[in-house]
Amino acid sequence: MIPTKTDCSQITIHQFNHIPRLVHAQMASTGKTFIVEHLDPELGPWSELEYLAIAAESEETKAKFILSCLPPNFQVPPELAASKAFTAEHRGVEELYAGQKSRVCLLDPAAAKDLAPEDGETFDAFLFGGILGDDPPRDRTSELRKKGFEGRRLGPKQMTTDTAVRVTRMVVQDKIPLDQVPYLDFPELKFNEHESTQMPFRYVSGADGKPIMPKGMVELIQKDADKSVDDLF
Repeated sequence: MIPTKTDCSQITIHQFNHIPRLVHAQMASTGKTFIVEHLDPELGPWSELEYLAIAAESEETKAKFILSCLPPNFQVPPELAASKAFTAEHRGVEELYAGQKSRVCLLDPAAAKDLAPEDGETFDAFLFGGILGDDPPRDRTSELRKKGFEGRRLGPKQMTTDTAVRVTRMVVQDKIPLDQVPYLDFPELKFNEHESTQMPFRYVSGADGKPIMPKGMVELIQKDADKSVDDLF
């Protein structure tokens, strides 16, 4: 969805706590712009770690990361401000790319085409429509689709936001076909001999065979093991 000015004014952001290290080894030489519309009135610890991961990886891969639809009085947390790749924006994507809608790709699970390396030549920016926020919830991706943003799929399985950005970057910058990205589906995280949890998402597999996650994410999940994944966003 393209948030209205009223939507944007409702949003607040909490403090970020950690800066993750980049864990994917293959880097791109030229960067794209990745836009995430934050639509929840608050920022949960899960999203906090995801945004820091996206910012850190964007900086190291010469990409740009925009967190859009933020309130005018938004104070960028020091950890996020340290990333030269990051921009905080109170405007929505329609205003940011006025007259350049054809250069923006909407990552849309209902799109007719999968994302491909050649899309890096077609699009300058890649938009991840907000999935959090309104009560009752609204299908924001559908609203963006109706407003004319061309869509691409990332496959059939649900990904975390940082994974979706990571996969998109690997495809359009590193030119890795979507079906050749090393995936790890629904991994089990083992905390000790007696504790483990299965994640309901698709991840990128690291060189060590483990899912690539933001720094601090495993600890967050272990700390809140008695909560559902939804409670951590």
